[in-house]
Amino acid sequence: MAELAVVSLSGGMDSCVTVAEALAAGFEVAVLHADYGQRTEGREHRAFEAIADHYGIPAHRRLLISFDNLRAIGGSALTDRRIDLPLDQDPHREGVPVSYVPFRNAHLLSTATSWAEVLRATAIYVGFVEEDGSGYPDCTEAFLRSFEATANLGTKPETKLSFRAPLIHLRKGQIVRRGIELGAPLNLSWSCYEAEDMACGRCDSCTLRLQGFKEAGLPDPIPYTFIPSDLKV
Repeated sequence: MAELAVVSLSGGMDSCVTVAEALAAGFEVAVLHADYGQRTEGREHRAFEAIADHYGIPAHRRLLISFDNLRAIGGSALTDRRIDLPLDQDPHREGVPVSYVPFRNAHLLSTATSWAEVLRATAIYVGFVEEDGSGYPDCTEAFLRSFEATANLGTKPETKLSFRAPLIHLRKGQIVRRGIELGAPLNLSWSCYEAEDMACGRCDSCTLRLQGFKEAGLPDPIPYTFIPSDLKV
């Protein structure tokens, strides 16, 4: 019987490819999705369900969680509409971006750890990408390794979890190509921070995604209201 991995599946491109990576590694998967008050949560949730359906993941291995505390705390352009979301197509500006949700990934990893312990899973997969982090302190390999050590100290002795981020050192173009290689349903994923009907093409997440498809020499299969001329394929 295959071992089980818990995969954090936001519905974005990176997490979509991460599910494919876990399956390719021989794991059965359980998928976790969080609502923390982000602008496009409804669309992200639909992407989560569509990707899970694509892979035939049963309902008892899908977990939807609500981080109302992160919504209440705010401090991010994703959770507080009083903070403007940058639409200047510059995801590599210096400093921690306003789209950073304070310590969000620690909440995700903590919940994944709790669920993995109950399910007797042996691995937790996340779609962290350091290039994509653009200054996010909780998207780094150092943070992940630190959390892995903490999780294994704070769980039962028989719980042994490996934390895996197979995309963490890849560029977006490499992620697109890897997703195509694995047959990941990139057309079902959603990355836009701003819009839920058609991707805006201007936010940091859209820009990084479009750069990835441009690098891979492939058109992005999701609809956009705007694509910068230098990112068209």
